[in-house]
Amino acid sequence: MPSAGEEPLFHQIAIVGFGLIGGSIALAIRERWPSIRITAVDRPAVLAHAAGSGAIDRAVQRVADLGGNDLVILAAPVEQNVRLLPEAAATIGDGGLITDVGGTKRDIVNAAGALSGVRAAFVGGHPIGGAEQGGFAFARADLFRGRPWILTPNGTSPPPAVDRLAGFVESLGARPTTMDAEDHDRLMAFLSHLPQLTVSALMEVVGEAATPSGLRFAGRGLMDSTRLASSPADVWREVCATNAGDIGVALDQLIARLQQLRAGLTDAATVDRVFERAAHWRSELMKGRE
Repeated sequence: MPSAGEEPLFHQIAIVGFGLIGGSIALAIRERWPSIRITAVDRPAVLAHAAGSGAIDRAVQRVADLGGNDLVILAAPVEQNVRLLPEAAATIGDGGLITDVGGTKRDIVNAAGALSGVRAAFVGGHPIGGAEQGGFAFARADLFRGRPWILTPNGTSPPPAVDRLAGFVESLGARPTTMDAEDHDRLMAFLSHLPQLTVSALMEVVGEAATPSGLRFAGRGLMDSTRLASSPADVWREVCATNAGDIGVALDQLIARLQQLRAGLTDAATVDRVFERAAHWRSELMKGRE
């Protein structure tokens, strides 16, 4: 991480969408570089909360009113980020940089590549950090500390811009890495999107079968394994829409495995194999994390 006295890589930053991720970025910036001027775009109630907490210096309700910033971070839902990209590009001048934090990258990277006459560079981004509940009220400065932050530059992203953004996210405590947008979406379909949809469907099935009275008898296993079921749908419906192909492949593979398990419930070898392979991959997942 850069030293505490190092000059900030950006001096004026705009964050469009001040929920959990956008708010946490602002808080991390405040902690790392208090001198950076932060402008936020969101609804009036959210902006009032952010201003009252000292997380921002300026609040506007439209991207068109941003004015000059050397970094614009699109932190709205993924489809909204794509729609806002041309408007954001029009507010930023030579040497400026635009990034996003969406959970799918293919659409916005393609949209950035199709822009014409834009003086700012675009580098897609996805910080791997989250919480069960969204909104600025749950934002925290350490959300990205020690976590990966995937950068997905397109064919027109200048290498110095990629390096500059990588240095910035590293200064917030994250671990930057680069990846092709298509590879990112395929990987996230399994690492993030499939677990979310599986847990949400699981909790729905269990809840409707057990009813509130039955749920009182649930142990820690159900509570621990369904933590993601509290996630807000407004974020995930756009993730599903923008990565439907890769998520469909992931769901098909899970459904096939469940069908195999369903057919082999009385076959010890089938049950043993699922549990053994699951324990193996869980061990791989947790290496270096415990």
